[in-house]
Amino acid sequence: MKSSNPVFARSAEFNGRGGAIANDPSQWQVDLNGSPTHTERGTGTGRMTMDSVVEKTAITLGVLTVAAAITWFAIGDIVNPTTGEAAYGKAATFATLGAIIGFVLAMVNSFKKVVSPALVLGYAVFEGVFIGAFSKVIAGYVNAPSIVFQAVLGTVIAFAGTLAAYKFFNIQVTDRFRKIVTIAMFSVVGVLLVNFVLSLTGVLDNGGLRGFNTLGLLVSCALVVLAVFMLIMDFDYVEKGVAAGIPEREAWRAAFGLTVTLVWLYIEILRILAILRGDN
Repeated sequence: MKSSNPVFARSAEFNGRGGAIANDPSQWQVDLNGSPTHTERGTGTGRMTMDSVVEKTAITLGVLTVAAAITWFAIGDIVNPTTGEAAYGKAATFATLGAIIGFVLAMVNSFKKVVSPALVLGYAVFEGVFIGAFSKVIAGYVNAPSIVFQAVLGTVIAFAGTLAAYKFFNIQVTDRFRKIVTIAMFSVVGVLLVNFVLSLTGVLDNGGLRGFNTLGLLVSCALVVLAVFMLIMDFDYVEKGVAAGIPEREAWRAAFGLTVTLVWLYIEILRILAILRGDN
């Protein structure tokens, strides 16, 4: 089960190098029902299950949501003529710090061979700070706080719809699909970084590819499609990881991967709604 997803690529277990399942019957134990069960060699811990992935993902998203909510209320009223300027400056500071520290932790978690629950939750905290501040700015930009709820609802619908399609239509993730999506993802990250630098230095006007205009709308729509493809890859890795009997701690890696994709999906949906609202 060789993985090209950067989140899972460093995991020996997700890539079939961990020897997660004990094939020697002497390593088996008997549960309370009298049925033999496998255990990991040398670890004595359990195996990752769908329930453990759901549990760890819920915890990670819960921490992120709480951090985002605290940040949202800590910033204050960004559209108030009296306090708006100070609130906007606070939002910009929170968004910048959250984005930078969240990105660093995301890189550490992506390339760390042994997953760390503390680092995963740390990423959730700082990414939550970024999400809360970014959402506050966008809501103030269109003067419609309800847009945040709409973006959250859109993210939930996209996640549920993708999962339903993956299960009901029995979508098969081939090596070719993985390579295409992974290459597309790294290409997009590279282009967006260049776009950010050029926009920051004034070479590109109105944010370039990330402006709140028709071009920005088309780019965000394309990125939503790419994020959905990444979700499909995440589902495939989790399903195959459970089938391979990888260690339970890898549920934190799966939770991290799903959280990264969902955050990306939320940001793009929020941008799309803001652009459409701004054009009205």
